[in-house]
Amino acid sequence: MPEEEPIHASPLGPRERAGFVSFAPSAASDWRGRVGMLAARYRDAPATEVEIPPSTHHSLVLVHRPSEECEFRYDDVKRHIPPPAGSILVIPAGIPVRWRWAGQNDSLHVSLEPGLLAQVAAESFDLDTARVVVPPLDQLLLPSLRAAMRAVDAELTAGGAGGSLAAESLANVLAVHLIRHLLAPRLPERGRDGALPRGRLRAVVEYIEEHLDGCPTLAQLAAVVRLNPYHFARQFKAATGLPPHQYVILRRVERAKQLLQAGTDLSLAEVALRAGFCDQSQFSRHFKRFVGVTPGQFRTPSRIA
Repeated sequence: MPEEEPIHASPLGPRERAGFVSFAPSAASDWRGRVGMLAARYRDAPATEVEIPPSTHHSLVLVHRPSEECEFRYDDVKRHIPPPAGSILVIPAGIPVRWRWAGQNDSLHVSLEPGLLAQVAAESFDLDTARVVVPPLDQLLLPSLRAAMRAVDAELTAGGAGGSLAAESLANVLAVHLIRHLLAPRLPERGRDGALPRGRLRAVVEYIEEHLDGCPTLAQLAAVVRLNPYHFARQFKAATGLPPHQYVILRRVERAKQLLQAGTDLSLAEVALRAGFCDQSQFSRHFKRFVGVTPGQFRTPSRIA
């Protein structure tokens, strides 16, 4: 790869930047609402050479399987050999990238909004956001960050089964682990989160029941008990045994069961909508996962009776 002056261009969004490569990802996020994160999985990406303009987002690349030959350059990071499997590249917002690789590779690309990182820094770490500077990093071997990215990968390849609430939770966890690494060892150790107190749990559960037919976000649930999203999610799981998004899905399934048992003439699509599911396909998938039968099979006995 010849030494040239860095390319300059206005920052582009992650989806716009993806158009600079000649192949499509095997899976890409389609999460609705204010998640603060986008993700794309590339499997068997063919050999290529490309210059990509700077992004509006911070980019994290988890290398699942490196190519046989690889060169890349962003800011002061210059690599002429493939990075090891399991390593992470961190490309700050506003930094252009040059890539060249020969042979197929497999990687996960996650884009984080700088605003999300600033919010997590302020709410979870009580930090002045000016202290949170994301530097260009190469071959980052950080098990906690890698595990968080693999969780994003699992959600992505599952077709977003957990919805935007799950994606929002994962985005917050990913931001927390990245900030911890950027600020270590200057940050004092924090105590482990306990379970959400009974009164606060009751308030959140009531809010969920009142908003099942909508799309409550993690930030909205956390605001009910005046916690930041990261600590709220940990305390909620400790109290209920389920992450917030799984609890919401379970309550939607329970509401759907009540509607199906009521003997009404509602179609399955109408039941799905009243229970808060985006569509009948999502409704059927989650219903069978929790109940063991499809909504139609569950309804049949009550109709016969």
